[in-house]
Amino acid sequence: IIHKEKPDGIIVSMGGQTALNVGVELWNTGQLQAANVEVLGTQIPVIEATEDREIFSSKLKEIDETIALSYSATNIKEALEVANKIGYPVLVRAAFALGGLGSGFAENDAEMSDLAAKAFASSSQILVDQDLRGWKELEYEVVRDVSDNCVTVCNMENFDPLGIHTGDSIVVAPSQTLTNREYFMLRRTALKVVRHLGIVGECNIQYALHPESEKYCIIEVNARLSRSSALASKATGYPLAYVATKLSLGRDLVSIRNSVTKTTTACFEPALDYCVVKMPRWDLKKFRRVSNKLGSSMLSVGEVMAIGRTFEETIQKACRMVNPALDGLDGQDSNLIEDDESLLTQLKSATDTRLFAVQTALEQGWTVDAVHDATKIDRWFLSKLNNIAQMRAAVKTCSSLNDLVKDNGSDRMRSLKMAGFSDRQIARYVGLPGGLDSESRVRDQRKALGVVPCVKQIDTLAAEFPAQTNYLYMTYSGYSDDLEESPHSTALNPSCRSSFVNLQKLDAPTKKVPDSPSEFQRRSRHFNIEEQANELQN
Repeated sequence: IIHKEKPDGIIVSMGGQTALNVGVELWNTGQLQAANVEVLGTQIPVIEATEDREIFSSKLKEIDETIALSYSATNIKEALEVANKIGYPVLVRAAFALGGLGSGFAENDAEMSDLAAKAFASSSQILVDQDLRGWKELEYEVVRDVSDNCVTVCNMENFDPLGIHTGDSIVVAPSQTLTNREYFMLRRTALKVVRHLGIVGECNIQYALHPESEKYCIIEVNARLSRSSALASKATGYPLAYVATKLSLGRDLVSIRNSVTKTTTACFEPALDYCVVKMPRWDLKKFRRVSNKLGSSMLSVGEVMAIGRTFEETIQKACRMVNPALDGLDGQDSNLIEDDESLLTQLKSATDTRLFAVQTALEQGWTVDAVHDATKIDRWFLSKLNNIAQMRAAVKTCSSLNDLVKDNGSDRMRSLKMAGFSDRQIARYVGLPGGLDSESRVRDQRKALGVVPCVKQIDTLAAEFPAQTNYLYMTYSGYSDDLEESPHSTALNPSCRSSFVNLQKLDAPTKKVPDSPSEFQRRSRHFNIEEQANELQN
């Protein structure tokens, strides 16, 4: 491509892990220099410093920051030596790999040898890390320009404790369980690390934070746009890829406009007055004899993002989005819990259905502390899930829909909707038969009580400045819309009207089709399967 297109420069941080690997290889072999191609944004030595564990560790020591105890190895013998030096259990990862490929936890020398052999199949270097399972996992998205302006765009928190790949974990933005002191401590560290490394553009830094103290370790820095960057960009409305490209071209944050407000600059940290939940989707049941255990290697095939004003609302929205068969976050009613396995076993093992096992336990009366001891999920998240379980139980005590709304009906219905319960869920809880009619009855009753959703706007600045971009979400946690409804007409516009008339002509059996067909008729033939089959046969 370089020989054919003869580019002046390339940005290697825009194409994921593959682009980084290719860019480093082209640089080290001298092909970029020979073709006089300039590397824009973050330079290759900086990328190598973030990817090579030994260089990264030495860089952090220069500014008195620490990473999790970690060593690199280039063969199985070295891997066994460093594993025993750290002490089992250890995390084994392939360097320069995407999605945790070839990674896992080893409890002894035999498991270590097996994992190392798999990791060396995809990389010439493996990393052996201290086991920090049970710690909180957090992430900060950071941008920095050539003038050393540096801001954190978004911070995110994993619902699951450390030990599960971020791509397989529910992620919440902004973080919900950090104290103010912890938040600013990690923010300050992020800015210090990014400035010291010399990153220009966008990057993310991942932390492990001890749940009972302020002790933390830096897991890694990704000097590129990643899956988390896409989530942070959508969650905040801050166009990370656009801004990072401008910064790579030498612009500074102060000179770039905020594309949402159109009036402020990109040199700001977004303020969120809402909650965002990212939930992964797996298709493991499509395959036989495939384990559904989650670990350091990513298994999900996609993800959804839900936005709301409360965690309960967003987690229930996300469940409906990721699996259309679900009405919300139900435990036993989800039909995803294994009957032949104890609930405690399902709680202790991280799988693609553990969230529903957690909800089942709370519905059955388990305490938040008991579920926390089994899962190590933060008590704040569990208390919110417990709110959902308790509200479900309260609705189920009502014998009918009228019984639910006879006292303080509007307040009760609004509380349910603010917690993310769907009309179909409510209909099932009060004993209405399944089907659209029951859901419609709840909907009609809700609207009669004046409980309707409102449209809110993502403006990146928590309504401090007016937004010019219609990036919207719906929620029941409000009484007014952030923008006025646009006037619209039910009449067909001219182009639709002419297409509709032509379609009527085609459908009319008494009218003869003209010898020279119209443009609409010509296009419609492409969608006629019978006609295509006849043409192929002829």
